[in-house]
Amino acid sequence: MKKHSSLMVVVSVLLAAMILITACAPAAPAAPAAAAKPIRIAVIMPSATTDMAFSQSMYSALIAVQKEMGGESAMEIKYSENMFKVPDAAAAIRDYATQGFDIVIAHGSQYGASVEEVAKDFPKTTFAWGTNVDTFGMANVYAYTAAAEEGGFVNGVLAAKLSQSKLIGVTGPVEVGDAKTYIDGFTQGVASVDPSLKVSKTWTGSFSDVALMTEAAKTHIAAGADVLTGSSQSVVGSIGAAKDNGKVLWFGTQADQAPLAPALVVASQVYDWTAMIKEIIASRAAGTLGGKSYTLQLKNDGLKIIYNAGYSLPADVKAAADKAIEDIKSGAVKVQP
Repeated sequence: MKKHSSLMVVVSVLLAAMILITACAPAAPAAPAAAAKPIRIAVIMPSATTDMAFSQSMYSALIAVQKEMGGESAMEIKYSENMFKVPDAAAAIRDYATQGFDIVIAHGSQYGASVEEVAKDFPKTTFAWGTNVDTFGMANVYAYTAAAEEGGFVNGVLAAKLSQSKLIGVTGPVEVGDAKTYIDGFTQGVASVDPSLKVSKTWTGSFSDVALMTEAAKTHIAAGADVLTGSSQSVVGSIGAAKDNGKVLWFGTQADQAPLAPALVVASQVYDWTAMIKEIIASRAAGTLGGKSYTLQLKNDGLKIIYNAGYSLPADVKAAADKAIEDIKSGAVKVQP
C-alpha cells in the first residue's frame, strides 16, 4: 500500500509539472495572412513613354495611380512602347491577356479592331482602349476619349490674342480622332477672337514621322506664322523648328510640353487619365469588367490647361483664356468637335 501511495504522489507531481509547463509555454504563432495579390495592368502604346504627348499622358497617369495605391506591391505595371505597327500591337495585347494580366490597356485608336478580336477570347480580362467611345457591346471592354476640342478652343483664344503676324500654323498628323478634334477646337477659338486671322493647316499623314512634322513647321514659319500648334508624338519636330527660330510661340496638347521650349511654349492642354484608371480598377474589383466609355473634359478635370510659368503671359490674355475655360465648363460656350 505504501509503494502504491508513493507512486500516486509521483504521478500527481509529474502531472502538475506538465500542466504548469503547458500554461507557461508561449502560444503558437498564428498563420500569416495571405498577402493580397497586386492588380496587374499592361499598356500598349504607339510611341515612347517619354514622348511628351499621347503615350506619356497614359504612362504618367498609371505611375501616379500606382504610387497612390502603395507602389509595386499593390499594382504591377508592364508596358510595350513604340507599337506603331498594329499587328505587333495586336500580338502584345493577346500576349498580356494570356499572361493573366487583369487589365490590358490598348492606348491608341488604331488598336480598336485588335481589342475587339482579343477580348472575345478572354472574357475574364478587362480591356480598355482609346481614343474612342465604342465598347463593341462587350461586357469586358472599356473605351475612352478626350474632348480635345475644349482645350483646343482655349489655346486658340490665347493664340489669336498673341499673334502679331495674324498667321498661325498647324502641324497635324492624320485628320482623325483627338488630333482632328483638337485642331477643330483650336480653329474655333481663334475665330471667336478674330475671324480674319488665318489658320494654315498641314496634315503630314503620319503620327510618328518627326522629320515631316519639322518640315511642315518650317514651311509655316517661312510663310510668316508667328504661332504654331499641333498634335501627336511627332510634334517634337515642330517644337524644335520653333525653338530654332527663337520667336515663334507654341501651344501644346496631350501633355505639358513646356520643358521642350521653356521660353516659347505658352500653354498646354494636358490629358489626365488618373480618375478614369482608378474607376476602372474599382469597377473591376466590384465585378464590372467593362461596358462603359469615358470622356475627359474640362469640367471633370480630365483635361487641364497648364500655363507655362517660364512664359510671361499678359494678364488680360490669361483672363480671356480663363473665361473661355469657365464658359466651356458651364456650357455657355459649346465647342463643336
